[in-house]
Amino acid sequence: MRLGGVESTKQAYRERGTVPFFADLVQDLRFAVRQLGKNRGFAATAIAMLALGLCANLAIFAFVDAALIKPLPYWDSARLVSLFESNALGSRYHLSYPDYADWKSRNKVFQSMDVYEIDDGLTLTTSTGTQKAQGARVSGGFFHTLGVKPVLGRDFREGEDAASASRTVMLSYAAWQSRYGGRADVLGETVTLDGAPNTIVGVLPADFHFSPAEPAEFWATLHPAAERLNCRKCHSLYGIARLKDGVSVQQALAEMTSISQQLERQYPDSNRSRSATVVPLAEVIVGDVRPILLVLLGGAGLLLLIVCVNVSSLLLVRSESRRRETAIRSALGASRMRLMRQFVTEGMVLVVAGSVVGVACAYEAMRLLTRLIPVEMMDGMPYLRGLGLNPHVLLFAVVISLFVGVLFSLTPVLRLPGAGMREGLAEGGRGSAGTIWRRFGANLVVVELAIAVVLLVSAGLLGKSFYRLLHMDTGLQPDHLAMMRIGVDRNRYALGVDRNGYAKDEQLIALERQIVERIGSLPGVRSVGITNGLPVGDGDGIMQFQVEGRPQLREHNEANARRVSPGYFTTLQARLVRGRYFSEGEDASKPPVVIINRTMAAQYFAGEDAIGKRINVGGPPATEVVGIVDDIREGPLDMAMRPAMYSPFSQGPDNDFAVVVRTSQEEGSVLKDISGTIHEIDRGIFTYGEVTMSDRINDSPAAYMHRSSAWLVGGFAGMALLLGVVGLYGVIAYSVSQRTREIGVRMALGAQRRTVYRLILKEAGWLAGVGIGAGLVCSVATGALMRRLLFNVRAWDVPTLAAVAAVLGVAAMVASYLPARRAASVNPVEALRAE
Repeated sequence: MRLGGVESTKQAYRERGTVPFFADLVQDLRFAVRQLGKNRGFAATAIAMLALGLCANLAIFAFVDAALIKPLPYWDSARLVSLFESNALGSRYHLSYPDYADWKSRNKVFQSMDVYEIDDGLTLTTSTGTQKAQGARVSGGFFHTLGVKPVLGRDFREGEDAASASRTVMLSYAAWQSRYGGRADVLGETVTLDGAPNTIVGVLPADFHFSPAEPAEFWATLHPAAERLNCRKCHSLYGIARLKDGVSVQQALAEMTSISQQLERQYPDSNRSRSATVVPLAEVIVGDVRPILLVLLGGAGLLLLIVCVNVSSLLLVRSESRRRETAIRSALGASRMRLMRQFVTEGMVLVVAGSVVGVACAYEAMRLLTRLIPVEMMDGMPYLRGLGLNPHVLLFAVVISLFVGVLFSLTPVLRLPGAGMREGLAEGGRGSAGTIWRRFGANLVVVELAIAVVLLVSAGLLGKSFYRLLHMDTGLQPDHLAMMRIGVDRNRYALGVDRNGYAKDEQLIALERQIVERIGSLPGVRSVGITNGLPVGDGDGIMQFQVEGRPQLREHNEANARRVSPGYFTTLQARLVRGRYFSEGEDASKPPVVIINRTMAAQYFAGEDAIGKRINVGGPPATEVVGIVDDIREGPLDMAMRPAMYSPFSQGPDNDFAVVVRTSQEEGSVLKDISGTIHEIDRGIFTYGEVTMSDRINDSPAAYMHRSSAWLVGGFAGMALLLGVVGLYGVIAYSVSQRTREIGVRMALGAQRRTVYRLILKEAGWLAGVGIGAGLVCSVATGALMRRLLFNVRAWDVPTLAAVAAVLGVAAMVASYLPARRAASVNPVEALRAE
């Protein structure tokens, strides 16, 4: 008695030899595992839902981290900006070399400034023949501006980009490994690019990437041709610069705008209406991915919120069923803190199990989503390479798990019996508890349904945008249309100019005609066309022009410029509005002619007949407009139609062009025959970019972005719909179980089955109505936030809102019908006897 009793003495001695907290924790863990094992359905459901929410959030966050959070692999990347020239067509266009030189010498806001030029048609001459290679040409200080040091060799030196300097090149790490086996003695070797020898001086780091030029293997010095040094109308360069300390992007933009205005006054013929655009380099690297990733992360977050609501509902229901247990344990001496710790332990066990499964599923989801990205698009998003469970993603998983763990632990703790221990022990105590739960659970269901509406409307808007994007008028018939690009060695088919100013292009013209003739004779081929720029591309290739007879000071016009063969429009099945197509004999010896599109005719020849008008493109002689064709979408699908003009390919052939073939059979089946025919003509010609027009449209960056966002948000919405309906079913079913005695009394007093149906469905209808109404209001606001992702669809698209409300309303009523039917089937005698 003096020691406090046998049990107290045993406890004191046990606490001397152990750590009581950890001993109790182990005991709680064992009890929690046993409890969850006895309720396997509840445990499996909770773990599966939690894993689903974590998987979606971690997978999307991994993309967000790689694209938006992880710093660029450059020194002090926050001070790097991209420079573009803006004009009447847009804000991000090429610079000319003279403008670059003036921008560089006159500005006072940049520590350094350089330019680069993408060369995706680079020819690499090896011992086995000529092949295509990816490359870029940069000014001498390009890598110094980026702050990138080679892992082998040296950077370009000052002046190595001059026209008279010897040609040097740096290798990407991937090219060094794949083409040279990672040899250290590669420095000093000569590689022939576009027919010119280049000396290898360095190898770039493995983690270096520059997405605008990816997947560049060879980084060569610029060496501008003599005619480009003073040609302000020759635009092919993009700029990068490093801001001086203390200079903001806005200050740099103001400075460059001022310099552009000076150049416009100084060179009115070439620089009229031209200005500057300055944006952070990170914005260019990420491109249009940012809004899509943020929308997907928001959708995944809403899905996780629904998961938390559902699991919290399950925990509340389970805590209600354990009120008698907790009351007995409390009556036998368990403190409130001891009971709280037990529920916290059970919640954390659920969270840990769900997190482990969720992280494993997220890793597989990352790999799957990465594989679904087309190779061409992945080349432009090198920051996504090696996507996985990096420290940022794991930290994000820990933060979410801790948040969910706290939520799941506090949910049942809030329902612990305190002063109401007697009510917990009483048989009838569950009535008031059930009423409280019904009210709280109803609020959770309203939140679930509102979130489900937001996700469903978002998915509907994105899906409708994607449908309209794919079904918009491209100005051509994409079915049975195949194409591939052709690269010709510049040395074997040299371009030059004779003393009269005509291009020495007889060899290229003869090659083009031979290709058209040989491919046209293949079985199943109906027509063949040649072009230097395929439709549904990046919209590049802008030319300035002046309308003859109009004051130059009043005009500064630009349009997409393409060179095409006479059979090009027939092959595309583009509609001729007026005039004529080109003829076979229109080469450089004939007067220059041009065909314009409907947009150019409407914009520059409004109210007059464009046929017969003459325009100056790059100087005399003037070019005559001989035809007007319906608009062909030269740029991305989601870009507004632009003016375009088409010149005969024979009046200015290129050594890098595309062949377009219309067939009477399945278009993909003829690509191999086309390639074989071209190689029969000349083994030195290389072909690449084989694709059908349908695939080109469906796999274009704009289509992929809209499709992937629609599918992913649609998947989140589908799961949200299922979880929301299940949550509503659970609340109504629980309500029915708690009101069994009430329903029995009503039926014993004469209530009909239809009255019981009406009673239950009315309760469900109110919940669904409030949830759907709140969701529709939030959906309009969400649609306004994601308007950059919508194409020809308004944020308040009434058919989409009505369809979502109808679908969710019907699903809610179907889910409510089952518990209503069970309520209407209650036997009054058995219900009253059970009570």
